[in-house]
Amino acid sequence: MCYLFGPRAARSDSISRMTVATPPDRMLVSALMANISEHIFCVDRDSRCIAVSRSLEQYMGRGAAEILGTTAFDFVDEATAKAYRERDLKIMSTGEALSDQLIKNTWADGHVTWTMCSMLPLRHESGEIFGVLSISKDITAAKLMEQELERANRELREMSRLAGMAEAATGVLHNVGNVLNGVNVSSNILAQGLRNLKVDQLGKLCTLLRQHIEDIGEFMASNSQGRRVVDFLEAFERDLSAHRANMLNEVNSLEQGVGHIKEIVSIQQSYATMKGLVEDIEVSEVVEDALKMSQGAFLRHGVKLRREFGLVPKITGERGKILKILHNLLRNAKHAVDESSVIDKAIEVRIEAGSAGMVRVIVSDNGVGIELENLTRIFGQGFTTRRAGHGFGLHSAANAAREMRGSLSAQSDGPGTGATFILELPLARAAAGVAGDEVARL
Repeated sequence: MCYLFGPRAARSDSISRMTVATPPDRMLVSALMANISEHIFCVDRDSRCIAVSRSLEQYMGRGAAEILGTTAFDFVDEATAKAYRERDLKIMSTGEALSDQLIKNTWADGHVTWTMCSMLPLRHESGEIFGVLSISKDITAAKLMEQELERANRELREMSRLAGMAEAATGVLHNVGNVLNGVNVSSNILAQGLRNLKVDQLGKLCTLLRQHIEDIGEFMASNSQGRRVVDFLEAFERDLSAHRANMLNEVNSLEQGVGHIKEIVSIQQSYATMKGLVEDIEVSEVVEDALKMSQGAFLRHGVKLRREFGLVPKITGERGKILKILHNLLRNAKHAVDESSVIDKAIEVRIEAGSAGMVRVIVSDNGVGIELENLTRIFGQGFTTRRAGHGFGLHSAANAAREMRGSLSAQSDGPGTGATFILELPLARAAAGVAGDEVARL
């Protein structure tokens, strides 16, 4: 049992009077407590620590001698310690285990951590409860990312209100939503992994060993259940190690997802402050920002992206309008490949010299294609070929291009052949005097 660890002086009186386990029992449980990655600790009826895993010692930065015999009041603030004591009393009075308890820990120095914890009663051979065993996993990183996500969403809402850009906000929320799907999947996997920890089986093993404490050697050597104890512990360790690896992978995914959301919010904030500002622009920078905002959707839908950026002069225009146009074209291209039967979904984005005095941005896909008679109609207000479409995106994009003295057009060989959208924007004044044949060579 877990209470067999640590110096006798650190145990409560009730525990110290109990029979000491035989060496094989101590060896097996000691190996588990020394190698398990989750944090295990046992307390007596006074909530004093009587056993602690090595992983918890390392987590707290204290040795077993400093932890054994203490209570939660020695490490965390009074409110947190009282909550631990109340949980211990509930378990000891009802005999019922508690699973997947999300616990906020406020430590004595003021810092806060979060753990997912499961607890079960410890019993004498007679069945009398003498303490509580807890196994927990630190999920502070995931909790902080959740809070960061909430903060990012608040910033997004405030940005949308200040900028008055309802359409832009809708696009950003769409992209954030794509990333949130991945964040949600990772969060669910983490929660499921914690729920699947075999805490109950560990408790059953402890009870079984306690029942045979007087004949542990014969039990381990001759009894069919005893011979399987080592196999169980090895399988238990492998299972916990696999859980740990999987959960670390999901935490990394969460970190990447939150980072992507922050990037989307940052891009939109920077563009919102430039509304109405006409300036000379490196077109590749705006294209890259548009691609970053759509990255989550491409990854989630398995879309392969190909870039082909030629060397072109700067253009003149409004960054916000250009971003809105490109975001609309990329979103339409994603829908087109999703609605097609093509296996290898692909979108290509090219930058090249256009007609005289213009730079061209081309977005091509291998999706459903466009009927020939609809190649011009798709830019009309309210016209759409998508069931869930509203017919305003391409119309507003074409208007925005014209407002910047540019144009937006479409090409397709018909249904099933994919489509290409061509955005042309004027060169910056400094580059407008370059001869047409020189521009063509760029």
